[in-house]
Amino acid sequence: MAAAVARIWGTGLLKVNNGTLLQRVKFSSSRGWTRSRKTFLVTIGVLSGGGAGLALALDQSVKASDLELHPPKNPWSHNGLFAALDHASVRRGYEVYKQVCAACHSLQYLAYRNLVGVSHTEAEAKAEAAEIQVRDGPDETGEMFMRPGKLSDYFPKPYPNEEAARAANNGAYPPDLSYITLARHGGEDYVFALLTGYCDAPAGVVLRDGQYYNPYFPGGAISMAQALYNEALEYDDGTPATASQLAKDVCTFLKWAAEPEHDDRKKMTIKAFMIFSFLLGITYYIKRHKWTVLKTRKLAFKPSSK
Repeated sequence: MAAAVARIWGTGLLKVNNGTLLQRVKFSSSRGWTRSRKTFLVTIGVLSGGGAGLALALDQSVKASDLELHPPKNPWSHNGLFAALDHASVRRGYEVYKQVCAACHSLQYLAYRNLVGVSHTEAEAKAEAAEIQVRDGPDETGEMFMRPGKLSDYFPKPYPNEEAARAANNGAYPPDLSYITLARHGGEDYVFALLTGYCDAPAGVVLRDGQYYNPYFPGGAISMAQALYNEALEYDDGTPATASQLAKDVCTFLKWAAEPEHDDRKKMTIKAFMIFSFLLGITYYIKRHKWTVLKTRKLAFKPSSK
């Protein structure tokens, strides 16, 4: 840009306001852009751009996440603005968690009382809680004792601590599933894709002992083996227990576990729309009532008589 302005100035094409031609000005080599200086700056720019491009290419080439797939979007029945969770699916998903997932993963923020009115009746929830043994106490003699679970008890942990969990899973720590659909990008889509996405490792991918390949897991190598298969369990309501059905139900259950207020929030949205629609009508009526006198009045200006 500076060189172009210099050429225009040097040729005398610039004019002052009165139209007289400006005197031709010659630039010395010390003030102008010499050929060697231009070459030097162009070389620096090319080398800088090439170095940045090479660094970016090397950074992308060493990323293990390049083999990671993004989970596809699934048409979940609860994705609508006013759509509620499928509570029958929540009940089936609890069975999947109880029989398959609970052996490794915990739900430490969910209590048996949370099941009441959602997927189980109070009697059914009490029966589910009574199946576990909870360490309680001390008793009258100061000793700790074991008792059947109650509605106020939380779901039991499969391992007493993180170290025991890692020791039982070749160093990998099974995460708690209480908020897994909120903690992972993609939510229930990611969990569904992970549970149903196991396949053979592609050429060039080396897995260590105890690892399996799943393209939806960051890095591809996952320590959790495929857990859901066709007819892995039997549903009480007779629903065919295919692998995709099991994954769908447990994802719906985990969605409810992470957001137990999901349905109440949708109900409040409907109520808010109804209330605000009513208030909007009242506001419009009051506005018309207050302004109709001002907007329909006639203004007349009388000339002053002198």
